[in-house]
Amino acid sequence: MGALEGKTVVLGVTGGIAAYKSCEVVSRLRKQGAQVFVIMTKNACQFVAPMTFETLSNNPCVNDTFERPERWEVEHVALAKKADLFLIAPATANIMAKMAHGIADDMLSTTVLATKAPVLLAPAMNTGMWTNEATQENLRILKARGVMTIGPEGGLLACGDVGAGRMSEPVDIVSRCVELLSVQYDLEGLRVLVTAGPTREPLDPVRFITNRSSGKMGYAIAEAAQKRGAHVTLVSGPVSIAAPGGVAMVSVQSTEDLLQQMTELAPQQDIIIQAAAPADYRAETVAPQKMKKNGNKGLTLKLVPTPDVARAVGELKQKDQTLVGFAAETENLADNAQKKLDSKNLDMIVANDVTKPGAGFDVDTNIAMLITRGKQTELPLMSKRALADAILDRVLELRRA
Repeated sequence: MGALEGKTVVLGVTGGIAAYKSCEVVSRLRKQGAQVFVIMTKNACQFVAPMTFETLSNNPCVNDTFERPERWEVEHVALAKKADLFLIAPATANIMAKMAHGIADDMLSTTVLATKAPVLLAPAMNTGMWTNEATQENLRILKARGVMTIGPEGGLLACGDVGAGRMSEPVDIVSRCVELLSVQYDLEGLRVLVTAGPTREPLDPVRFITNRSSGKMGYAIAEAAQKRGAHVTLVSGPVSIAAPGGVAMVSVQSTEDLLQQMTELAPQQDIIIQAAAPADYRAETVAPQKMKKNGNKGLTLKLVPTPDVARAVGELKQKDQTLVGFAAETENLADNAQKKLDSKNLDMIVANDVTKPGAGFDVDTNIAMLITRGKQTELPLMSKRALADAILDRVLELRRA
């Protein structure tokens, strides 16, 4: 029995050269046990014949809003309701623009507008189109509504350009579908508070102390918890990534801001996961005006410690709460992480050696060790989104114990 046995995937295919890859997507989905219905745009039919998808899916391929169906039903509504997952691969700039602005002028755009199923896009287009501000703004709108994406990848494109815009490989797209359709709502009814990103400690009106945290790990945890049914609040320092859909956002700048928000929010939570990287020091005195360079003379700054937010949250910990911290280390990983676990009253700490390839800052992967009282679990290199689910799985084990 395949991982998608009993699941229905509606696949939208739009007019791009990557449409040929969608044939393999259908084949792989079927091998996983999914029932697949394909909706093609008029332009997609110029790249792949509908009969190809009908043969691979063993279902009629739909491409005309007004075509009379074999049995009577409002086709776009029927397919929208059947979908456990709505996948569009390739997703052109055109379909993304339509979705972002609620345009429904063909079967695909009409059906995806009507569906309540999770939507996954696999964008594919010229690099210039992908990086254009209009496309990026449409992407931000869609992500804010909970639409998910995979890719695009970088490399040589069909047009001859080199850069981002190539559709993800079918094996990766289907793997993401399996991941999404295998999610259980095991956090439903729980309140989860996640912190992410760096803090900034000002030196003067234009300069500040910060660190290299991108926020990707915390955002991945917030997204994973929301998809598993939790009510999620994400407290984030300044980052350049879009917030996950369906998550309550709270923005902070300094470590003092973070402490204030956590002090207010923590008592109402069931699970608190502190993936943020607050600055450990701040300037004792912040200059009221921009500090000028004084020739070749050096500059001496006096730094003082910032509040220990994790320790403060640990002191507020209530009986039924589960607290998780993070330890980004460069040496003595397990020992240093264990000390933080004990000193900050944590139930689990996620430790990673940021000197290892693939586990540092501002990358999409991580290598972690999950440390609880009396147990250490080493995890291999994996995406931060996969690690997010591994962390949540372990949190649930702790709460059931």
